Amino acid sequence: MTENTKNPEAFSEDASKTKTYSLVELVKAPTTMVDKGPDDTIFSFPVVAIMELLLTLVVTVLLLMMSLFVNAPLEEIANPNTTTDPAKAPWYFMGLQEMLEHGHPTLMAVAMPTIMVLFVIAIPYIDNSRLGSGVWFTSKRGKRITLYTAIYILVVMPLYIYIDTTFPLRELLRGQMPDFLLQSVIPALIMGVIVILPLLVLIRSKPTSREVVMTLFTVLFVSAVVFTLAGFLFRGPGFELYWPWDMPGNYSPWDNL
Repeated sequence: MTENTKNPEAFSEDASKTKTYSLVELVKAPTTMVDKGPDDTIFSFPVVAIMELLLTLVVTVLLLMMSLFVNAPLEEIANPNTTTDPAKAPWYFMGLQEMLEHGHPTLMAVAMPTIMVLFVIAIPYIDNSRLGSGVWFTSKRGKRITLYTAIYILVVMPLYIYIDTTFPLRELLRGQMPDFLLQSVIPALIMGVIVILPLLVLIRSKPTSREVVMTLFTVLFVSAVVFTLAGFLFRGPGFELYWPWDMPGNYSPWDNL
């Protein structure tokens, strides 16, 4: 027998000298289960699943009722010698068609929609904080930010549409500047300034990443609504701006619904 076997205390002392430890993981933030007890949890099934099912049923019923009361007959065969005036896209594409009135198609129909889609996809990666998750607008400050941003867009975007339609720089300066600047660079700069202005105001109050995302998403969402309504309700013959009740030639924007 060895000396260590005869003396257990000596064996334990030698083992403690050779024992090693390893660091498994560093955790910067609390675990995902902090403050997530049963009283603060909504189960995705069946609670959320039933709510989504009810919402689906309501939308289906509304579409069915709309199909019963709104007539949508087929029109006559298209005549290539006669262009419909105004030639409008379906209402769900009217925002995109309205954007085409304010810049080059590559910018307005390709580049900007791509940027918008990529921004929406990137939201979970930009804002990954669990603080305020599941709460509408996160906090009272978030509600104020969203409200003020929405009011700003509701004022600025219609004003931009009216001014750019009445005094289009790309037409007024045609021949004096390169078309690339008039059709792409200048419209992109104008739209960029409109988007960045609320962020510049917000930066003064040291916003969180979620507040920045809420501001940009509000700009995106409200702008889409404004462009859609402008193209659907206020564009008449020649795709000019008119009041909905003052369209020439007995044209009614509701006929395109």
